Amino acid sequence: MELPNGITRINLVGRLDVSGAMAIEDKFTFAVATDKAPVLVDLSAVDFIASIGMRLLLMNAKTLNSRGIKLVLFAPQPLVKDALVTAGIDLLIPVYDDFDTACTYLLQPSATSK
Repeated sequence: MELPNGITRINLVGRLDVSGAMAIEDKFTFAVATDKAPVLVDLSAVDFIASIGMRLLLMNAKTLNSRGIKLVLFAPQPLVKDALVTAGIDLLIPVYDDFDTACTYLLQPSATSK
């Protein structure tokens, strides 16, 4: 869903384990890869994330980054946030708990954008 500020918001729900990640992989990747707007991935309704779910997020973030487009993770539940931090994903993909701060980051010009 596109927000009024031009950011694309993608809401994920459930578990990003093997079956959950595989169930959304194609649709999520298509939504992210075909978009030219910065992407906010809302994780507030994700209650579990496994390494395959992190891989899905990381691969898509790298794809966007290579085109000068930003992706952030927004409002992960405590268990999910702990997993992201433990795996070091937060060092590669910004994670925000505050919506306005996430949007401000996404709307700043990227170092690789022209």
